[in-house]
Parts: sequence; structure tokens; C-alpha cells
Amino acid sequence: MPSSLPARSDVLELLDALERGAVRAAVNVEGTWRAVPSVKEGILHAFRIGVLTEQDGFVDKDIFPVRRFSVADGVRLVPGGSAVRRGAYLAPGVVCMPPMYVNVGAYIGAGTMIDSHALVGSCAQIGARVHISAAAQIGGVLEPVNAAPVVIEDDVLVGGNCGVYEGTVVRTGAVLGAGVILTRGTPVYDLVRETIYRAADDRPLEIPAGAVVVPGARAIPRGWGAEQHLSLQTPVIVKYRDEKTSAAVALESWLR
Repeated sequence: MPSSLPARSDVLELLDALERGAVRAAVNVEGTWRAVPSVKEGILHAFRIGVLTEQDGFVDKDIFPVRRFSVADGVRLVPGGSAVRRGAYLAPGVVCMPPMYVNVGAYIGAGTMIDSHALVGSCAQIGARVHISAAAQIGGVLEPVNAAPVVIEDDVLVGGNCGVYEGTVVRTGAVLGAGVILTRGTPVYDLVRETIYRAADDRPLEIPAGAVVVPGARAIPRGWGAEQHLSLQTPVIVKYRDEKTSAAVALESWLR
């Protein structure tokens, strides 16, 4: 093994630090989220040096046992098939409803709820007081190591069956209605500010703070698709929350 690679003890120390929230796979630098390559490299190295073992009915690399929690952790992990992988941080006040899964390197802030059948992918960064509704998928990004993971900032509501992938950033207080899908290739149409948000080579797709996003459609403008009156799925920002409007009220008032 090249001397430049971390020893097993170093990798275990990194995983411990991730579980304490002492280090993170991404950090906010003056409003821009950036990956921490050394952390992601350490996680990838852990996969390389780990050995497959049987673990309480699972088969995984021995360096990644399923996390165990105590009352002192302040995390409510309800029985029913959920799992949190080694190297993930869950702050006090987090509630996990079964079955759900949190992967290595993820960070989940205080008071957040992860509902049934939801996934928080590797290195995803979830803020405080976030609600990740049933069957929502928060994608993970391990490689390339300089690619920022998905970020969900504080006080966001992620509706049921949403999918947030490929380094997308959802800013503070935004609301994603049920079924919204966000990827690097997804344009998001803002009816309020009359603009279109897209990812670029040097930046991810970002949903503005307080935006209320619902599934929408845009007509195919030409050719056979236009002749058949077909449309493409696209998220649409229909309004913005204010400090006095809860996420549920902001969404429900529009959908009615």
C-alpha cells in the first residue's frame, strides 16, 4: 500500500469524526457549498480496505457496521427496518420513521424528520428542522471527490416522492411539493420572478430560499411532439413563503 494512503486507524478516526459532526463532506463557504475532497477520499478508501463480513443479517464491508444509538444520542429511531450506516451524523432531535436509510457521510441537522421509505444518500447535507416526507430520495455523491453533494438547507419541506439529485442545492425555507424531481439537467421555471434556474458547468442547480415548487409541464414547441400536444415535466416555482407562512400552508394554499 502506498504510504500516501491513510491507515485503517486513520479511516476509523475519520468515520468517528463524521458521526460526531466534527467534520463534514461539504461546507458552506460564503454562501457556496463546496465538497471536502479529503473527507470523500477517506470514505472511498474505507471501501477499498474493508472486508465483507456478516453483520446482524447484513453483508457489508466490516468497516461500515450499522450504527447503534442510545437515549443519550437524542435520536428517535422507530422500530421497523430502518438503518443508518457508519459515518453518518444525526443531530439530537432527529426522528427516523421506518423503514428509511441514511448512508455514510450524510449530515442531518437537529429536529429533522426522515419519514418512511425515504433515502438520504452518501454525503448528502441536510439542515435543521427539515421534513423529508415519505418515499423522498435525497441523492448521494461520492465521486468525483470534488463534486458537491446534494444540500437541503434549514427549514425545508421535501414532499412525498420527491427526488433531489446530482448536487442540487435547496436553500433555506423552500418547499418542494410532492413529486418534484430536481437534477442537474432540470430547468426550474420561476413564475414569480419570471426567470429560469439551471445548473452550469461551475455551479449546481439551486432552488432559492423560500421558493414553493410544484410539478409542472412545458409544451414541446415543435415537430411531432408538438403535433401530438405532448409536454415535458418541469418543476415550477409558484410563490415564495414569508416568515409568517408555514411550509404546509404555503403549499396547500396554492394546490387548492
